[in-house]
Amino acid sequence: MKWFFGSALLIGLASTLIFFKPAPSSVSTAADDRPNIVVILADDLGYSDIGCYGSEISTPYIDFLAKNGIRYTRFYNTSRCCPTRASLLTGLYNQRAGIGNMTDAEDEPGYLGHLSDNAVTIAEVLKQAGYQTAMAGKWHVSNTPGLKDAKEQMKWLNHQTYQPTFSPIEQYPTSRGFDRFYGTIWGVVDFFDPFSLVNGTEPVKEVPKNYYHTDAINDTAASYVRQMAKNKKPFFLYLAENAPHWPLMALPEDIAKYKNTYKVGWDAIRKARYNKMVKAGLIDPKTTPLSPRWGANLDWENNPDKEWDAAAMAVHAAMIDRMDQGIGRVIQALKETGQLENTLIVFLSDNGASNENCTAYGPGFDRPDQTRTGEPIVYDMKKTIIPGKQTSYASIGQRWANVANTPYQFWKAQSYEGGVRTPMVAYWPKGIKMKGGSISAQMGHVKDFMATFMALAKAKYPKKYKGHDIMPIQSHSFAASFKGKPTDDEPLFNEHFGARYVRYKDWKLVSHSGNDTAWHLYAINKDEAELNDLAASHPAEVARLSSQWHKWAKDNYVYPKP
Repeated sequence: MKWFFGSALLIGLASTLIFFKPAPSSVSTAADDRPNIVVILADDLGYSDIGCYGSEISTPYIDFLAKNGIRYTRFYNTSRCCPTRASLLTGLYNQRAGIGNMTDAEDEPGYLGHLSDNAVTIAEVLKQAGYQTAMAGKWHVSNTPGLKDAKEQMKWLNHQTYQPTFSPIEQYPTSRGFDRFYGTIWGVVDFFDPFSLVNGTEPVKEVPKNYYHTDAINDTAASYVRQMAKNKKPFFLYLAENAPHWPLMALPEDIAKYKNTYKVGWDAIRKARYNKMVKAGLIDPKTTPLSPRWGANLDWENNPDKEWDAAAMAVHAAMIDRMDQGIGRVIQALKETGQLENTLIVFLSDNGASNENCTAYGPGFDRPDQTRTGEPIVYDMKKTIIPGKQTSYASIGQRWANVANTPYQFWKAQSYEGGVRTPMVAYWPKGIKMKGGSISAQMGHVKDFMATFMALAKAKYPKKYKGHDIMPIQSHSFAASFKGKPTDDEPLFNEHFGARYVRYKDWKLVSHSGNDTAWHLYAINKDEAELNDLAASHPAEVARLSSQWHKWAKDNYVYPKP
């Protein structure tokens, strides 16, 4: 299939990647031997949602990266989409980068709702070091205020009126170091006709009838690889997937693959994933037992909505499957252009799987009520309409999110492991010295990509950029782990809408968002599923770690002030 968007020619490739560790290509490579860097960030993907981390979902291309690279078991995001993106891009905790909550502009330095002028992005740093830069996919780190008139906003969301920009142009990717960009500025998308779609800075006013957004951004990324491979400079590509974030929308042929898979129910899938993870060596059952299933008061056989629930998870799986297919085409482009051998590819998720019930939100802000042609979009609270099509907004809900985050508890936006721990795969044939398929317990955080990539690119972190003083870097390189030499663990912190944690050495102190604001204490290296709260028996440890968290919060612009 072919799509044409302005100046971008996107070609869907049908070729199949051969699964073996590639030999050095005969294609002539550039004199500059620094690696290309490709970051692939999934959206709302659960810890066990890909094959190489225990899933039944077909992800052969991500599995290929894992089989010939490293899987990390203690890697962390910041529990939500735009905060994770802000931290990943800048090498700072997300409040320091300007995005403590979402993209609403607040009059606080940690809650600007966009990337701070006192932060630099990986693209800006690597560009100054001579790298080409490109991005495809979901931006979601700029202010998205929308229109004041609700009716006009809805028409805009429905593609029935036109606005020239979706956020301030100076906050677009092409203003933050990226030479090329194709994707969405806002967060939520209709996968068949996405809102806030731009090519560079130009709005994409129409898409073809056969458009599917996951295909479009992956094929764009593949085309960027082919364009940049023609030059003698290394490149940085940021592929920010929208999948498998709700709404549940997938292509019929992908959904069909999983039409019967989830009819066995939550417990069967969860136990199968857990057993596969134990067998693979990803978890130790002595330190990580399978946590109790959330919502165990309802068993599958008595679930009145089991047909709908099985179908919903089938669409979630189909979205991940299609994403993996597109990643395969990016890998193929790297292989065909002779770039694969010296390209570092990392794959991870921005947060744990989502428990959100998007049907309860209904239309508004970033959620349309009609298609472009006027068909009504249904937000079906009663689970009567099988999800998957453009005319239905639905999500997998809490029980399947708990399955997707096997073996951990909770989900997106929480600071428990189910919200903040991500699968992370690193692949680099020329630079990784560990045996293919290795598993690393190196602790890492999304902010650590900046220092890691700078070390590989021989780049310098600036004190000033475009006339602005730049905040000191908070990133720590984990490049030594590529050679099997893990570095010491650093203390890690998080805060998002009241959900908090500090993790350091043997302990993790964590609280929920919402009504339960009490601290809970876990001997995390012996209790990675966070099952045995030791706060009552170790008050001194609670006080020590709480004090450490409050100091971090003060130093990192966390607001309201703790």
